[in-house]
Amino acid sequence: MKYVLEYNSERENLKIPEYGRHIQKLVNHCRELPTKEERNKMAQAIIEVMGNLQPHLRDVPDFKHKLWDQLFIIANFDLDVDSPCEVISKEQIESKPEKLPYPKTASKYRFYGNNIQTMIDKANEWEESESKEALKYVIANHMKKCFLNWNKDTVDDTVIFNHLFELSNGKIDMRDADITLSESSVLYKKKPNNNGKNKDHRNGKNRKRR
Repeated sequence: MKYVLEYNSERENLKIPEYGRHIQKLVNHCRELPTKEERNKMAQAIIEVMGNLQPHLRDVPDFKHKLWDQLFIIANFDLDVDSPCEVISKEQIESKPEKLPYPKTASKYRFYGNNIQTMIDKANEWEESESKEALKYVIANHMKKCFLNWNKDTVDDTVIFNHLFELSNGKIDMRDADITLSESSVLYKKKPNNNGKNKDHRNGKNRKRR
């Protein structure tokens, strides 16, 4: 008795590895059947086996439609059978998605982030009102906080107002307004140091008595 050994280097690449090589061989055999009636019958049987191998797909909408798409993908879209649903084409599979545009940066002051520019643009769309004045104050305070996160030193409110005037294209001018932003010590608070607490744990001060 002779055994014919197959090596992976000599086998064709699996179109969908999740279904294994046996399904791919069944699909290849289905393609070679002489009559369309035989191919339709075998294709239906293959679909049933594929559904049993992927039971989690039963919760996916259009479960059968997805299986038929995968069947034609395994057959490299060279399978003459009657599908009960419209099957995806090879062009749709191979088409590349459109390139995503790069996000816009907040001018040269990158330490403010992109959200600041979005807030400024939105404030420019508002009509003059108390709500807009409050929004401008919130934006300026947040800009000051971002500046302190980037530069741990203090910053004068005039610097923030000048940057805000520039980023808003001159539409938000708080340079001559009698407004004082929050103190740097309030906006930039250091995180508490837990070294002492950890030290107490190591020394056993917080251990429970047995």
